[in-house]
Amino acid sequence: MSYYEMAKTAAEYIMSKCSKAPELVLVLGSGLGDYAEQIENPTIIPYPDIPGFKTSTVKGHAGRLVIGELFGVNVAIMQGRIHYYEGYTQQEITLPIRSLKLCGANTVLFTNASGGIDRSFVPGDLMMIDDHINLSGKSPLMGPNEDEFGHRFPDMAKAYDKELKQVLLDAAQKADVDLKRGVYIMFNGPQFETGAEINFARIIGAHAVGMSTVPEVIAARHAGMRIAAVSCITNMAAGILDQPITHSEVNETAAKAKVKFTALVNEFVKGVADLV
Repeated sequence: MSYYEMAKTAAEYIMSKCSKAPELVLVLGSGLGDYAEQIENPTIIPYPDIPGFKTSTVKGHAGRLVIGELFGVNVAIMQGRIHYYEGYTQQEITLPIRSLKLCGANTVLFTNASGGIDRSFVPGDLMMIDDHINLSGKSPLMGPNEDEFGHRFPDMAKAYDKELKQVLLDAAQKADVDLKRGVYIMFNGPQFETGAEINFARIIGAHAVGMSTVPEVIAARHAGMRIAAVSCITNMAAGILDQPITHSEVNETAAKAKVKFTALVNEFVKGVADLV
């Protein structure tokens, strides 16, 4: 079975469980999964039930697809994601996004928990991703091209949609959220970065660091989806503060940012209703 056929099989299974095709995908990062509780009339599908989907092994990622309606928009929420550091290939971790594209979704909002590199950030801040740097050393597009999704060499110069960025900025104003902006850099993990690595990341222009999102953005861009993304700054990156970094800190800070995160995403969904 080809990769495209795998995605199509997964899409057909998903659509057999819900009555309406999703228009918008929300990918919820570490500690942000509670947002899925906003969905009206939800259909909940555990990842292991979906052909080809892998199981998330990380605390803070429920590992299920929640499909329903939100402010009049048909939404598919990935309540947790699969990570490259869990031992999966980048093709495996991006299968959900490609499957949801085949279900009919053309717009996606990625979210993640990240470490703050910009010294003006504080834990709990939210940052709109303007661009990214891929230090994973891989791409989900490596290997034979899946022509059914897109052409061999997709342009990544404007991966993050200009119009959706403005929707996010407008949403932040309506929600009274001080939305930062910056460049997200991906390291493989699962270990947190060294002080030297963070210093390098700062020198080359990164404002926040994490272990996800970039492969999914590449796959979504390849498939012609419109993309926006938000990082929740859950800790300051290595070397900025004289204290250890823990995953429990990541989840705890994300939980504390829940109110403004929810307000921001709610206004984004309302604002994007006419675009999906």
